[in-house]
Amino acid sequence: MSAPVLRVDGLGKVFRAGGLFRAIGRDKHAVSDVSFSLQAGETLAIVGESGSGKSTTARLAMRLLDPSCGRVFWGEHEVTTLSPGALRPLRRHIQMVFQDPFASLNPRMRIWHSVAEGLRVHQPGLSQRQRRDKVAETLALCGLDASGMDRYPHQFSGGQRQRIGIARALIVEPRVLVLDEPVSALDVSVQAQILNLLKDIQQQRELAYLFISHDLSVVRHVADRIAVMFAGRIVEQGSTAGIFSSPGHPYTEALLRARPIAHPSERSTEVL
Repeated sequence: MSAPVLRVDGLGKVFRAGGLFRAIGRDKHAVSDVSFSLQAGETLAIVGESGSGKSTTARLAMRLLDPSCGRVFWGEHEVTTLSPGALRPLRRHIQMVFQDPFASLNPRMRIWHSVAEGLRVHQPGLSQRQRRDKVAETLALCGLDASGMDRYPHQFSGGQRQRIGIARALIVEPRVLVLDEPVSALDVSVQAQILNLLKDIQQQRELAYLFISHDLSVVRHVADRIAVMFAGRIVEQGSTAGIFSSPGHPYTEALLRARPIAHPSERSTEVL
């Protein structure tokens, strides 16, 4: 097996008392001893309820937060303690798609400028025409017509804005996409379109996805493996089929019992 495109070992994050945690008067252990790896072309879903530590874990893996302990590897590069300047040229390896597509786009910036931001950092030698051509190509990959690239975010639907967010992440040709609740803000019909788009792009580019979600009904259809988080720790990790058929932790069992069921006749096996 080839080396992982993303690996974290013994990752932990402690938010010290003060600021947001002044009221409780003690340190907040948000993530404790988290380890996982991700291969090219694979989807690992991290699932858990709100506050379980899954989004903090994603931000630690992205080095948007500094870990209190543990190690982070992007491919062959250990990035645990690298400075922002040292990280900058490596960031094209791993990109993020956020939950709220509207909040993640600058409302005063034309779409093509938003999507091209990564090119200005990672391919500064490109001309404006070359950047526009690259943006048009990436928007088309995401199912959007390049004729709208001079419009503003408010002129697009929620699903279209999420496609723009995906294009912005893809523009620098990363090996890993971190998807933080990428469809939870969308209507169910639009969710299916975005999930199908992500699967198609993954197959074309052999991308690895770290998929953060609270929704097991979504995760079952996109993930190869699942890591279940509870109280800042991974309490169970395994194949998607194995987690659904033979959960080994009481918390996983509780999550599965709470999932939406498609039809009474399918209650034992099927998830929407």
